[in-house]
Amino acid sequence: MRAMAKKANNDKKSGNSTIAQNKKARHDFFIEDRFEAGIVLQGWEVKSLREGKVNLTESYVFIKNGEAWVSGLQISPLLSASTHIHPEPTRVRKLLLHRSELSKLIGQVERKGYTIVALAMYWKHGYVKMDIGLAKGKADHDKRASSKDQDWKREKQRVLKHG
Repeated sequence: MRAMAKKANNDKKSGNSTIAQNKKARHDFFIEDRFEAGIVLQGWEVKSLREGKVNLTESYVFIKNGEAWVSGLQISPLLSASTHIHPEPTRVRKLLLHRSELSKLIGQVERKGYTIVALAMYWKHGYVKMDIGLAKGKADHDKRASSKDQDWKREKQRVLKHG
């Protein structure tokens, strides 16, 4: 009986729960490929993420010295943070990727003109993960076409639902 309760608690903990999403990225870019990356954080940043105090909209990923870094990711410090730390809400943070994923990203960004954008942050088995996407920018007419398609799909679902 006791083991079952403990197992149910672990299942709840290990599920994917979204911390933040970057909806603007899906509007501004064509997402070609997606990668899951770990992120190096400090203790106060993890506590702030648990409270949901993060903003992904202005963040972007860049490659430097064969490593991936995210810049513009804003994690607001909690008011109850310790007095001996000096939190930087927008510091550059390192992303953790496999060597093969890094080499693929480096090749696409340097040769084909792609960019790397942060799409979402979520919890996975107690760790913070970031969903990053290999993306190409959309032109204005592409954005209009995308929104027109979404409106049409929404209208079609409404008609099918109500008959």
